[in-house]
Parts: sequence; structure tokens; C-alpha cells
Amino acid sequence: RPSPEEALQWRDSLEKLLQNPYGLASFRSFLRSEFSEENAEFWVACEDYKKTKSPVKMAEKAKKIYEEFIQTEAPKEVNIDHFTKAVTMKNLVEPSPTSFDMAQKRIFALMEKDSLPRFVRSEFYHELIK
Repeated sequence: RPSPEEALQWRDSLEKLLQNPYGLASFRSFLRSEFSEENAEFWVACEDYKKTKSPVKMAEKAKKIYEEFIQTEAPKEVNIDHFTKAVTMKNLVEPSPTSFDMAQKRIFALMEKDSLPRFVRSEFYHELIK
């Protein structure tokens, strides 16, 4: 469990929050309560994808991420604009570590702007900083 001081830093840094296993878990619980957990799941999937070295594995993961989060009517479709979706689809013709960067940045910005402020006002967060 993080110290209250550590948890207090998350108000100003979604990055620190997402990098902390406990912070990520409580943020995901909060997002689940708001029915927007797919954003954090997508972000985590992209982080994992970027660490993939094998081109074969990368192509497999890219396909899975696309089918789960990007394609229209995907089971956990993330809310990205048509331009970002088009760029991402073009990037997936030849998967590289940066294939999902634009979409991941959009979702990060969305969580930072919308979800983080609500999380900071939530019971989930207030329990952590006590």
C-alpha cells in the first residue's frame, strides 16, 4: 500500500499513478465503477506491447489489441476519433513499437482530463490518502 504522501502525488501525475501497481489497481477499480475501465486496460496493453521484442509476438499482440480495443464494435472499444483510428490502422500494416502511440496518447489525455479529476474526488482516492 502506498504512503498517503505517495498517493497525494497522483493528483498531479497520471503517469505516477499508472506506474504504481497499487495506484493502477485502485484507478482501475474506480474506472470499473464508472464503466470506463477499458481506457486503463488499453493503456496497460500498449505499455506491454511496446516492450515486445519478437516481430511475430508483436504482430500477434497488435492484432489482439486492435480487435479488443480499436475496431468498431470491439468488446472494449476505446473512444478515439476517426483520424486516430485511421492512423493506427495504417500503422498496423507493419507493426512497430510505436504503432499505438497516437491512440495511447489520446486515451492518456482523456484519462488525465476526465477520469483523474473524478478519481481524485472519489472515495477510492480518499481512502488512500487517509
